[in-house]
Amino acid sequence: MWGRVWALIVKELLSVWRDKKSRFVLIVPPLIQLAVFSYAATYDVTDVTVALFNQDQGLASRELVARIQGAPTFARLQVVDDEAALAAAIDRRDAMMGLRIPQDFSRRLESGQGATVQVILDGRRSNSAQIAAGYLTTIVISHNAAIAAQASQPVGPTLVTRVWFNPNLESLWVVVPGLVGVLTQVVALVVTGLSVARERELGTFEQLLVTPLRPWEILVGKTAPGMLIGLVEGSIIIAASQIWFHVPLTGSVALLYGALAVFLLCTIGVGLFISALASTQQQAIMGAFFFMVPTMILSGFATPVQNMPDWMQTLTLVNPVRHILVVLWGVFLKDMPAALVWHSVWPMAVLAAVTLTGAAWLFRRRMY
Repeated sequence: MWGRVWALIVKELLSVWRDKKSRFVLIVPPLIQLAVFSYAATYDVTDVTVALFNQDQGLASRELVARIQGAPTFARLQVVDDEAALAAAIDRRDAMMGLRIPQDFSRRLESGQGATVQVILDGRRSNSAQIAAGYLTTIVISHNAAIAAQASQPVGPTLVTRVWFNPNLESLWVVVPGLVGVLTQVVALVVTGLSVARERELGTFEQLLVTPLRPWEILVGKTAPGMLIGLVEGSIIIAASQIWFHVPLTGSVALLYGALAVFLLCTIGVGLFISALASTQQQAIMGAFFFMVPTMILSGFATPVQNMPDWMQTLTLVNPVRHILVVLWGVFLKDMPAALVWHSVWPMAVLAAVTLTGAAWLFRRRMY
């Protein structure tokens, strides 16, 4: 019995490797996505251009401008001569932020009256503009504290920030672990989705039915290659995270692979469901991508789940990618204990049981 299943697994692996389309899908897109997501999908805001309209040439304004110029976030200051030029720079997207320093800025500070500066943000890039405004606020607070210290004035409370789990706020430390889940889903879903569709398209599915293999043996033989390939793909990304991107892996590797295996079972169940419905490989690929896009959007990889409406947060509970991302970020960055890992694994186990059972039922119906 197990010899027949093993023969089918070997046959599936060889079919995937010998098929040029499948081999291309397995190797090239994941590598490109790993590079693109790791370096392009960053949450950091850098190289911001600020349009500066400085009506005051006093010492305080020059010190503030020097602090802004020295900040790594702001690439350059585009000096303008009037408010119209300031508005035009933002309108043309030459600058994300405009800063207007009034002509009485230094005088009011020296007299202890306090002063204001005007900041204009480009709302078309709302998220980046908010982050850049936060950086500028930090610079202004530091500037105010320095002025108060020079004037021997009492300084108010100072905010001391300590970042846990990612001290330098490196986006790679968040993006790369998330890619372990996202890219393994892509590979496992495509491989499994193409398995039966390829047999139908090549006309070999009927030959498979007349073999001594039982339906459940065929199902296991179609499932195992997706699991093996998914684990290999995940291992490659994990190795890249350590060797190339230097992302810390603080938790248990065994817990990480255990959760990844359960996640792959969920994905394989969906892939088999798609494969049983599809008549051609093109239909299988379209069905796989139709499933992958919503799961990525609702996973919390790009936007936090907590920022979504309540009804949508409830909907994400049936998304296995959301649960595996919690485990990946937890195991990589904060040494998540087994109890917390299990809290995210058991929903994936339930989803795996449902998807695999549904796929087996549909698979059996489509066989006869």
